[in-house]
Amino acid sequence: MSTITEHVDVRVPVSAAYNQWTQFESFPRFMADVEEIRQLDATHTHWKVAIGGVTREFDATITEQHPDERIAWASDSGPTHAGVITFHRLDDETTRVTAQMDLDPEGFAENAADKLGVLDRRVQADMQRFKTFIEHRDGRETGTWRGDVAPPPQS
Repeated sequence: MSTITEHVDVRVPVSAAYNQWTQFESFPRFMADVEEIRQLDATHTHWKVAIGGVTREFDATITEQHPDERIAWASDSGPTHAGVITFHRLDDETTRVTAQMDLDPEGFAENAADKLGVLDRRVQADMQRFKTFIEHRDGRETGTWRGDVAPPPQS
C-alpha cells in the first residue's frame, strides 16, 4: 500500500474550499483521471475513473465529514483506497487543502504508475487544477453540503 500526501494553498476562504470539495459531481472538472462521480446518498458515491487506459468503477463511503475541517472516505469495492482531505485556515482569504490517500494499486499498469511516481504527480496536478478551478470562480463554489458525518465507532 502506498501513501500519497499533497497540499495546495488556495486564495479562497476555508468555507468556499470545503463547500466545493463536497460537490463530488464537479471532480471531473479538475481531476484528470475521474470521468464521473455520482452521489448516491449523503455518504455513498459511485466513481468511474480511467488510469493508463484502464477504466474502473467503484463505490466509496464517506466515513467522516466535518464542515470546514475534513472529509474522509474508504472504497467499498474496486481498487482498495482510503483518504482524507483537510482544510486549514491560513488567513481570512487563504486555505491550505491537504490530501492524504492510501492506495493499493491493482494490476500491472497501476503498480508501474505507483512505482514511477505517476500517481503522486497526478494527485499533485489535480490539487493544482482544484486551485485554478476555485480561484477562477472568484471563490464561489458550485454548491455546498454542510452535513456532519461522525467517524465509525472504534471496535
